[in-house]
Amino acid sequence: MRVVAPLAGLDSSRGLYPALTSLCENSSSAPSGLDHVPLFTHGSRRGLNSCAASRLLRASLLHCVSEILVLIQTLTCRAFLFRRFAAGARGLAVVALVASFIASDPMHALQIAPPKVPASAANPQKLFAAGEAALRQNKLDDADRDFRAVLAANPDVAGAYANLGVIEMRRKQWPRALTMLHKAEKLAPGVAGIRLNIGLVYFRQNDFLSAIKPFESVVKQSPDSYQARYLLGLCYFFNDRWADTTAMLEPLWEQASGQLNYLYVLAHAAEKGNNAALEERAQNRLVEIGQGTPEYRLIIGKAHYNRGEYDDAVRELEAAAQGDPKLPFVHFNLGLAYVKKQAYERARVEFRRDLEIEPDVAFTYEQLGNVEATLQNEDEAERDYRAAVKLDARLVGSRTGLAKIEERRRDYRAALADLDAVIRLDSGNASARYLRGQVLVRMGRDAEGRKELATATKMLNEQRAARQKELERAPSPELAREPE
Repeated sequence: MRVVAPLAGLDSSRGLYPALTSLCENSSSAPSGLDHVPLFTHGSRRGLNSCAASRLLRASLLHCVSEILVLIQTLTCRAFLFRRFAAGARGLAVVALVASFIASDPMHALQIAPPKVPASAANPQKLFAAGEAALRQNKLDDADRDFRAVLAANPDVAGAYANLGVIEMRRKQWPRALTMLHKAEKLAPGVAGIRLNIGLVYFRQNDFLSAIKPFESVVKQSPDSYQARYLLGLCYFFNDRWADTTAMLEPLWEQASGQLNYLYVLAHAAEKGNNAALEERAQNRLVEIGQGTPEYRLIIGKAHYNRGEYDDAVRELEAAAQGDPKLPFVHFNLGLAYVKKQAYERARVEFRRDLEIEPDVAFTYEQLGNVEATLQNEDEAERDYRAAVKLDARLVGSRTGLAKIEERRRDYRAALADLDAVIRLDSGNASARYLRGQVLVRMGRDAEGRKELATATKMLNEQRAARQKELERAPSPELAREPE
């Protein structure tokens, strides 16, 4: 997919008003029911189980997490339910591997009688159908207008609120999406798909902790749901709940053990949770099905990177790129390796290649901004940081980069605003607090500034070892990936 496209192609199957249309992406080509999406476009080749590769992979699992594209394809529902429900979720970590989700059973339908409307009102059924058609064609303004007209005629139509939530998801207006989805949830509390979408809104913002509760409610209602279990397992994973991760994901082995990303995440969680048997089982399977493929070489390249073996990392990543030039994030990771080798011009080329393939990844813009800043191309760095923040306002690195540029330009008010935003997102960010103290002093607010500098110095001393470890680890832009 190269997954970072806006939410696309929502579809609802034929259904009588006021059936809920799909709340998520990529259902336009999906049949009713739950679809299977291939793990890799080229398939996986089997290879010999190499002990050396297995040892190297084991080392990499100590440092990195895998990336996963969660493509949730459809839920069959009747009145007030999802007719076709496709949900894409951001993926995990440091290697670009695309997963498929298969679910064996659709969510149960919730039957609700269509609401009555005055005879003199505009026909809400026709308006609803028109909104569905516009949504399928991605005509968001038209769909928005039609669904709001439905609500003007009858404010109790859960399907209209649900689809307005979808529209805001496509626009990446997350707070407005949550507002609409919560209204739909209040009117149709039994529809698990609405809560799944609420979880996805949090998931796409990397707020995995907030996503846990809605995903847990879906798993409780439909314990055999492949999609909900997988997403919940990933949320546990991001919150270092290793035992919960393996408990949620291990039962999916029969369906998912042909997927490199699933095996990679499961092995890492098993290792962290001291489940040696499961760790070995997942690692062996990963080597068995992946060895020799571009995807596997990407994993090995990342392993070398995380061990500080940058020449070896470049060799493996170049081989992966040669095998599949469009492999997700292979150019991004090459860029990171070249940065470590201080080959900034080469790094810039690789980051730009990655953006040509996947233009909506905030992390790539951030890294490109860092390169331009290092090369003292201040205008280009500012452009890239702003592009990153536009795509993901939670990126503290890009906001800090902007603050540094603004401070050098003596635009202290703008710098302070960006640093305040960073500290709201990460109150323990000592570097941001130190720069904030400097800005306050330059603004003439000496007492505040010196207090902030003292706080930052104390935090830096306490966090030095942890910060060094963080700096040595590769960033994971795959966290920001979205489905086609």
